[in-house]
Amino acid sequence: MRASLEDLELLAAIARHGSFRRAALEAGLSPSSATERIRALEDRIGARLLNRTTRSVSPTEAGASLLARLAPALGEIEAALDAAGQAGAAVSGTLRINAPPPAAQLVLAPMLPRFQARHPRVVVDVTSETGFVDIVQGGFDAGVRYGESLARDMIAVPLGGPQRYVLVASPALLAVVGAPEEPRALLRRPCIRFRFASGALPAWEFERAGEVVSIRPEGPLVTNDAPLALSAAIDGLGFFVTFEGWARKAIEDGRLVSLLEDWLPPFEGPFLYYPSRRHMPAALRAFIDFVKAER
Repeated sequence: MRASLEDLELLAAIARHGSFRRAALEAGLSPSSATERIRALEDRIGARLLNRTTRSVSPTEAGASLLARLAPALGEIEAALDAAGQAGAAVSGTLRINAPPPAAQLVLAPMLPRFQARHPRVVVDVTSETGFVDIVQGGFDAGVRYGESLARDMIAVPLGGPQRYVLVASPALLAVVGAPEEPRALLRRPCIRFRFASGALPAWEFERAGEVVSIRPEGPLVTNDAPLALSAAIDGLGFFVTFEGWARKAIEDGRLVSLLEDWLPPFEGPFLYYPSRRHMPAALRAFIDFVKAER
């Protein structure tokens, strides 16, 4: 039993879009031709691969299993074809990335000199913002997120290793109010809160030995400016939870003290995500290959 690469790519596109019409348009086919090709593929395989209704299309159990095994192979084939198309030519162009500030500053920034040493003709254009963005509508080639759910038509690649938060306070503040012995003790101490662009004030979450504690402390400062919050913590205004990478220097030189470390385990680092599409821009392909090689 044989199946053509074009039919397998068509199957993957239909599952990705949830639509015969959109997949057919992408492949340069009519919807009726796409339907006939998938029916013929199902006949050759001897199994129904897609559930069809008047409103939606979704993989059957057999279809989902087949697609899960095909995805790596199809990705490698596309990468090989892209590489062949780019062979002998220096990669150039602009790579537009949207990333939240922690990922931009702590993960992307250290990578960029090494990437641009290999690809000096690529211009990396990074927009750093905390809000959720539709990268396709916004004109970005890729985005970066921490563990959020991604749309079905996005591909995600780990961008960096684990990270962790730290709870910090200045020695002067600790001399006055004392160090908390457990997270709930922060409810009785001044804290500095970070506000997202949406206006939300995230809870502080702590975890140890399977116990999760979520608190919403109060204090004299609320801000959406992480450097301002860190500076205020150094000046003794309150306790602050932030990325370890942002506070590391101040901890090392004694301006801040890291507290409740056994309550703040590492978490999964950010992911680079991008649309699943044919003929990926050369600059994006080069950056994805670089990221994979860095792991």
